[in-house]
Amino acid sequence: MKKALFCLLSFAAAAVQAQTNDPVIMTVAGVNVPRSEFEYSYNKNNTDGVIDKKTVDEYVELFVNYKLKVQAALDARIDTTKAFQTEFAQYRDQQVRPTYVTDDDMLAEAHQVYDQTVKNIGPDGLVMAGHILFRIPQQATDAQQQEAKRRIDSVYTALKAGADFEALAKQVSQDPGSAARGGMLGWFSRNQMVKEFEDAAFALQPGELSKPVQSPFGWHVIKMKERKQLEPFEFHKENILRFLEQRGARNAITERKLDSMVKASNGQVDKEQLLERRADSLAANDQEMRYLIKEYHDGLLLYEISNRTIWEKVAKDEENLERYFKKNKKKYKWDEPRFKGIAYHVKQKSDVKAVAKCVKKLKFDDWNEALRKTFNNDSIIRIRVEKGLFKKGDNKLIDREEYKVKNVQVDSVKGYPIDATYGKMLKKPQDYTDVRGQVVADLQDEVERLWVADLRKKYSVTINEEVLKTVNKHE
Repeated sequence: MKKALFCLLSFAAAAVQAQTNDPVIMTVAGVNVPRSEFEYSYNKNNTDGVIDKKTVDEYVELFVNYKLKVQAALDARIDTTKAFQTEFAQYRDQQVRPTYVTDDDMLAEAHQVYDQTVKNIGPDGLVMAGHILFRIPQQATDAQQQEAKRRIDSVYTALKAGADFEALAKQVSQDPGSAARGGMLGWFSRNQMVKEFEDAAFALQPGELSKPVQSPFGWHVIKMKERKQLEPFEFHKENILRFLEQRGARNAITERKLDSMVKASNGQVDKEQLLERRADSLAANDQEMRYLIKEYHDGLLLYEISNRTIWEKVAKDEENLERYFKKNKKKYKWDEPRFKGIAYHVKQKSDVKAVAKCVKKLKFDDWNEALRKTFNNDSIIRIRVEKGLFKKGDNKLIDREEYKVKNVQVDSVKGYPIDATYGKMLKKPQDYTDVRGQVVADLQDEVERLWVADLRKKYSVTINEEVLKTVNKHE
């Protein structure tokens, strides 16, 4: 009984201590938000590089709105959808998977790469050699073969007489890559060159010159520059580790570990369960990781609920966009006129009038389809056209024909010698499609304001002002 009472008192003391170290800064929709979570979000979004930095009091409003929208998404059960769970798991796993790999794991992997390299190189080690090559074409004639042999013999004689190998390689070698480097091929080991070349090269000592050697490529004279065994592991360690990082070795190690753990469980757990447990464990012990994962979880919810409620919904509501534009026409003005129409190029003069006749009585949005069906509906393309709302400077042809800009050089379109325009000049927007992007953004803002106001009425919000004063000001 005493032991149970002691445990209960200890638990209560720990809870009080935790509450003191990380008190509740606000309660949104019945959910307590610890100060550490608010600080994480505030500090991340108000770094020195942020242009529009907020004070703590200013940020509270933004944070509360964020939390309210997330709660709305939870109430809509977005977190239970397969699409959400899949996307969230993918991000969570990106954070969790690397934690399975330790520095010792990477070092062991690097040792394996090094040991395999040593084995591949073999006892003969590495050589640094250069060559001068005269190629023999496939199915070469006797005359071509004799000429290549004559030339290599001449080079060999010159080298034996003291000619500079590198200078001669640059002048006459028919291997362009190595010729530019004075014939040098770089370091290589056994089994990297054709056998005839390899046998001759590895028979040489530093400074020695081979007699002419024939290989499937032609005739060579080889000069040995240096021989060595591969340096110790520590010499190559950093380069090997960089190579492993670039090749995704961490992911491969993680996969091996997960496969091993699944196998050891005798089918009791799968990879997804292991990753989920790992995430929970990390979140319980690492505050930064906990809030990073939570940030993405809530961010996905926010995106989906905002898309459903505001962004996509408003952007597709053409009737409401038109209504909003008519109600707020005075907001939408231009500093200069716009030409609403087309700049086009045709093969024959009669098509100029035909184009105008084709679209004259149609809605602007329907012009492209009508022109395609009328002029470009078979194998012969009769018109090249650019449609839009053009301000001065957007299109050279429109500048010349509609804005009457002098000395404009219009780029000709090959095969379409006749240039023309059709449309009308607008001093101000006629309908919402003329300023669609602005209208969509403005209506989205209005819908969002109304939505947040409704959320504020629906959910309770309590701010602990005393705790708020301690943000970033506590030990």
